[in-house]
Amino acid sequence: MNEEQLHPKRHTLAHLLGAAVLEIYPGSKLTLGPSIEDGFYYDIDVSGKISEGDLSKIEDKMRELLPTWTSFSHKKNTPEEAKNVFANNEYKSELIDEIAAKGEDITLYTSGTFTDLCRGGHVENPSVDITEGSWKLDRVAGAYWRGSEKNKMLTRIYGLAFESKEKLDEYLNMREEAQKRDHRKIGQEQKLFFVDEMVGKGLIMWQPNGTIIRDEIEKFARTMESDAGYVRVVTPHLAKEELFLTSGHLPYYKDDMYPAMVMELDGTKYYLKAMNCPHHHIIFRHEHRSYRDLPVRLAEYGTVYRNELSGTLAGLLRVRCLAMNDAHIYCRKDQIRDEFKNALALTMKYFEIFGLKDYWFRLSLWDPERKDKYVDEPENWNYTEGVLRDVLVELGVKFIEVKDEAAFYGPKVDIQFKSVIGRTESMSTVQLDFIAKKRFELSYVDETGKVNDEIFVIHRAPLSTHERFTAFLIEHYAGIWPTWLAPVQVRIVPVSEKFNDFSMSVLSSLKSAGVRADLDGASDTLGKRIRNAKTEKVPYVVVIGEKEVTANSLTIEKRSGDKIENISVENFVEILNEEISTRKS
Repeated sequence: MNEEQLHPKRHTLAHLLGAAVLEIYPGSKLTLGPSIEDGFYYDIDVSGKISEGDLSKIEDKMRELLPTWTSFSHKKNTPEEAKNVFANNEYKSELIDEIAAKGEDITLYTSGTFTDLCRGGHVENPSVDITEGSWKLDRVAGAYWRGSEKNKMLTRIYGLAFESKEKLDEYLNMREEAQKRDHRKIGQEQKLFFVDEMVGKGLIMWQPNGTIIRDEIEKFARTMESDAGYVRVVTPHLAKEELFLTSGHLPYYKDDMYPAMVMELDGTKYYLKAMNCPHHHIIFRHEHRSYRDLPVRLAEYGTVYRNELSGTLAGLLRVRCLAMNDAHIYCRKDQIRDEFKNALALTMKYFEIFGLKDYWFRLSLWDPERKDKYVDEPENWNYTEGVLRDVLVELGVKFIEVKDEAAFYGPKVDIQFKSVIGRTESMSTVQLDFIAKKRFELSYVDETGKVNDEIFVIHRAPLSTHERFTAFLIEHYAGIWPTWLAPVQVRIVPVSEKFNDFSMSVLSSLKSAGVRADLDGASDTLGKRIRNAKTEKVPYVVVIGEKEVTANSLTIEKRSGDKIENISVENFVEILNEEISTRKS
């Protein structure tokens, strides 16, 4: 059973939840209760207070009501009739007014003695179609009405629902594993990052261990992109209003940007950048370009700022300050195919090195009927969509096509991931842009010596934002970092203080070879220090005692539990360098 087939069941259960709450908490006001990916919820202005401990009695009431729900009936109503039914519910009245303003039908659905404002989409006979054990109430949270902090905080009750008890149990087990891998939990345990109220919500403080991982990923990206013909640039964190008006991000993206900073001397407005592309367009047009110069590939690990709602912030997944593995490719029309293909191939190479396999591609197309939404260049739309489709076929990858989800300036390919914890999300994107040339007057001198303004721009971010990608990797590896990314690659543990001198010489040799190594010469027992290293998931632990000093060799215990005995420092360095340089996952 797919998500579409589960929708009627989940939607029905949202109704059932609302009915149960009204019976237990008279005077409560229901607002919205949709089905969602793993179940359903209802946002309620509760008469009283509902905590996690109350869920069991609400569940019991739902089970008590369910046998009486043998069918659904519905009736079209005028706005006045519907408002009379919900005379004491200002939330439903607001929704009724919105539906009426759109000219849509206002329908009320009834099952048992419960009636709700609804568009439909239920199981035919809830008492039969909703099986015992296939659903449960899950948790309680707060939610602002209509998602706005300016509105009242409501009580949101979440429920889970699947086609069977077995599928529900499977989901719960997966979620338990997800909790173990939660990037916020592991991030705290491994001292990778934190958020401090004095600094601000959504603003990540990278600790030394997290900074090492961040730097290694960026260094890796620099190397890969240099080999692929990209040149690096650095742009300011802010710009004048004029830049974002020219790009089109103002006023359409204004709500996602931080408010303008106004200079006292002349009243000039500056904005923190929420994207890197306008700055890169300025760099491209700064020089006279020949057809021989194209393509030009500008890359930047640029920091951008987005004014995300505080309620949406979640660890590294949704933040307000983002580092993007960003680049823009400026090319001729006849170069689009190769450049787009190379950008996707490079992205897939990244994934291979990180050991990421469960992904597919989503080709987003325009809708020629939506002239208000997309730039009106049918010839370019038809040509470029065909090119992108051909590229995906040539690469032999799994992809789907989706109409009316393109960027306003051109078609795009998003890469969708199924994470190890079962979450599906867009990770990377490669987008084609044929409007930047007009907005920024981009051009080149062609073979005939004439100025040609047919410049196409490819936006690509193969590693998403650094924050989101790191969160994904934390959960993917469960905090067990491959050696090349591990904050500490080797931990040296002397059996006692009398072996410190030899241990320090080994430490010096490893550091000289570029290995991230440290020494735990603390007063704790040997067993505890070794356990600490394992808890921290250090890839290699070197235990140094009498035998090692006498033989001038090392005994090494791998994170896997395997041991390497009687190995020289030089040979150990060779093993490490091979593993690190090849970035084995």
